[in-house]
Amino acid sequence: MDKKFQSRVVKAVRHSMILFLALTWQIMGKTRSVMLPAPEVDLTTVKYDPLEIEAPHITGLSLKFFVKLVELPLIGSLLVGHLKKQNKMNQMLRDTLIPEPPMFRPEFPPQEPETGVVFLKEDGKSEDRVESAVKCLPQYDPASNCNSDSTPFRYWKIRDYAYSYRSSLTTPSMVAEHVISAIEEFSNKKPSTPLLISFNADDVRKQAAASTQRFEEGKPLSILDGIFVAIKDDIDLYPHPSKGGTTWLHEFRSVEKDAVSVSRLRSCGAILVGKANMHELGMGTTGVNPNYGTARNPHDLERYTGGSSSGPAAIVASGICSAALGTDGGGSIRIPSSLCGIVGLKTTYGRTDIKGALCDGGTVEIIGPIASSVEDIILIYAAILGSSHPDKISLHPSAPCLPDLSSHENHKVTGSMRLGKYTDWFNDVFSPDISNKCEDILNMFSETYGSKIVEIVIPELDEMRTAHVVSIGSEAAAALSPDIQIGMDKKLTLDSRINFALFNSFTAADYVAAQRIRRRIMYYHMEIFKKVDVIVTPTTGMTAPLIPKSALAYGESNMKVTGNLMRFIVAANLLGLPAISIPVGYDKQGLPIGLQIIGRPWAEATILRLATAFEGLRIETKRPASYFDILKGK
Repeated sequence: MDKKFQSRVVKAVRHSMILFLALTWQIMGKTRSVMLPAPEVDLTTVKYDPLEIEAPHITGLSLKFFVKLVELPLIGSLLVGHLKKQNKMNQMLRDTLIPEPPMFRPEFPPQEPETGVVFLKEDGKSEDRVESAVKCLPQYDPASNCNSDSTPFRYWKIRDYAYSYRSSLTTPSMVAEHVISAIEEFSNKKPSTPLLISFNADDVRKQAAASTQRFEEGKPLSILDGIFVAIKDDIDLYPHPSKGGTTWLHEFRSVEKDAVSVSRLRSCGAILVGKANMHELGMGTTGVNPNYGTARNPHDLERYTGGSSSGPAAIVASGICSAALGTDGGGSIRIPSSLCGIVGLKTTYGRTDIKGALCDGGTVEIIGPIASSVEDIILIYAAILGSSHPDKISLHPSAPCLPDLSSHENHKVTGSMRLGKYTDWFNDVFSPDISNKCEDILNMFSETYGSKIVEIVIPELDEMRTAHVVSIGSEAAAALSPDIQIGMDKKLTLDSRINFALFNSFTAADYVAAQRIRRRIMYYHMEIFKKVDVIVTPTTGMTAPLIPKSALAYGESNMKVTGNLMRFIVAANLLGLPAISIPVGYDKQGLPIGLQIIGRPWAEATILRLATAFEGLRIETKRPASYFDILKGK
C-alpha cells in the first residue's frame, strides 16, 4: 500500500473515532470538547489568550477563616470546585477528549550535538569537572579584582575569592567571620528576616579552618575550595535537619548523609553554611514563611524575594554567599533569581541527581544553582551535574558539556543562534517596563552578534499551566499522604493548606488527562526547536511584589500574583527543559527584571553561552540596598 495513502487512511480512521466518541457523549446529554491530534493543529489559527487566574487575594485573619471553610467536608468541596470551574480546570481535564497517550515523565527525542563545547566526564570526580569548567572560561584578569565606590557595582565572583586566597590577601577563616557576622545581623533585624533556617557558626568555622589549612599547604581541592554556599532547606545537608520550611517534617524524615549534589560540592572544598529559608514545602512563589520569618528582597526589604527558593536567592543577592543550591519544580529557582537580580539555572530534568532532596521521585523538579554571575553558575553546575543511574537508563541523556567561552569561535557560534519569541505572550506582563527592557536587550544582542529573532507560536498555554498544576500538586499530595493521614497537614501554613485542598481534589483521571496534555505540549516545543535554538521570554510577568504586613504572621493566598510570577515558567518544568534567568535591568521603581532563555533537552551549554553573551552587554547593575562586601569585610 502507498505510504501517503496509508497515512490518509490512518488519519481518516482517527477522525472517525474522535467524532464517534464526541457523538456518543452528545447522545448521552453531555458536552465534550474534542482536541485535534497535536500534529494536525493549524498554528496559523492559534490566538493568544491572556487568561488570568481567578481566585481571591486573602491574608490575615480572613485567610484563617477561609481555610476553615475549605477544610469542611461539603462546603470545602464546593469552594474548591467553584475555583476549578472559574479557571476552566474541569473543562480541560474532564470535559475534553485528548487523543494523545499520556507522558508520565519527560520523554526526549534524540538531540543534535551542540557546537563549540567541551565535554565533561559525568562519572568522574567533581573536582575534575570543575577544573575543566575553569578552562572553558575567559582568562582571569587580576586587575578586575576591584569593587570600589568609583567603579560600577559588580558582585565578587568565585575566581575573585580564589585569587585572594591564593595570593594570601585573605583566608577562608577570615571571610567566614564576615559571613557569620552578616548572617547574624540579618537574623537580628526587626522584623525578623532570616536567610537560614538551620545555621551552626562553629561548623562554618571548622570548615573554613580546614580550607585555610589546605591553602597554607598549597593543596586546595578545586577553585571552589573556600567558597561559601547555602543549601535550600529541602535538600539534605548533614547533620542539619531537612524541614522543607515546615515545623515538623524533620520529625518523620531523618538526615543520614548529604544529598548527592551537596556531597559533590563538599568534595570540591565548598564551605556549606547551612539550610536556607524557603516557602513551605516549595508550594508558593513569594517566599512568605510564617514559621521562620520571611526572607526579604535585598533590593527592597519591603518586598518579597520570590519563591520558593527565597533564602538561597536572598543570601546570594545580598553578597553573603557566592552561590546556593535551590530546587525548581515551578520556577522556584528562576523566579527568586529574577526578582533579586541574580542568575538561576534550571537544568534538564535528570541532568542532576535529586537523591537526598524532598523532590526525589517527582517528574517536574530539579536541583540547580543560584549565583550572581553566569560564570559562577557554570562552576557550580559543573560540580553538581551527573544523572542518577535510573535516569541514565530511562532518559538517555546527551553527554554533559560546557560552552568553550575561551575559544576564538565563541562569538561566531553565538551569532549563529536563532532565538524564538512569541510576541503576544512576551508582552503579556503586569508592567510594560518588563517587556520593554527585555525587548531592548534582545535588540542589543541581535545587533551585537547578528543573531536572528524568529517569531514563533506556542499553542495551548493555559492547558499547559493546568497540566503542570495537576502534575506537581498530585506528586506533592502523594509524597505527603502518610503524614496527611495522621493529621500533620493541620500543622502546615494556611496557604499550604489551601493548596493541598486543591491538590487532593484531583482524581486519577485528572492526572492522566494532564499527562496527555504534557505529550501535546512536548510535541509543540520539539517542533519549535526545529526552527530555533532557544525560546526567550521575560522570566516573570511582574517585579518583586510588596509584602503585606498581615502576611508575615498568617501568610497569604494570592493566585493572581502567582499567575504573574509563573506566566513564563511552566514549560521548563512540565517538559523538563533547561532554562536560565539572567538580570537585564530594572523597572522604574529600581526593581530587578530577568530574561529567561529556554533550551532544547540537554542543551545547558547553549543557554549558558547565550546567557554569558547577554551578561556581557554592559547591562546596568545596582548595588542592592542590603549588601555585604564579604570579601573585604565591609
